[in-house]
Amino acid sequence: QVQLVESGGGLVQAGGSLRLSCAASGRTVSSYTMGWFRQAPGKEREFVAAISRIISSTRYADSVKGRFTISRDNAKNTVYLQINSLKPEDTAVYYCAASLRVEPSHSADYLYWGQGTQVTVSS
Repeated sequence: QVQLVESGGGLVQAGGSLRLSCAASGRTVSSYTMGWFRQAPGKEREFVAAISRIISSTRYADSVKGRFTISRDNAKNTVYLQINSLKPEDTAVYYCAASLRVEPSHSADYLYWGQGTQVTVSS
C-alpha cells in the first residue's frame, strides 16, 4: 500500500507555470505507474499524464501535450507534474494516483489516490 500527498497548487495567471508534487510513503513510486488526473467543477475527472512502472514511458492527454511534463524522482519518492503555459481551462483539482498496471487504461486501474491540490488559473 502507498499513501500519496499532493502539493504545489495555487492561484496563477494565464501563461504562468506551476510544479505539482506527489509525495509517496509506504512503498516506492517506482513500484507503480503514477498518474495525474484533474477534475474541474461540474466536470468528470479526466486523465492528464502518467509515467509507467518498469519501462518509465510517459503518456499525456492531448489537451496538455507540450505544456505538461510528468517526472519521477525515486530518491525522493516523489512524482512531479510541471505545468507550463497555464490556461484558465486548466483550473481544477489535480490528483495523483498509483496503479500496479504497466499501462493502465482507465482511472479504475489506479488503486491509490491522493487528496488533491487546487490549481486556479486567472485570465
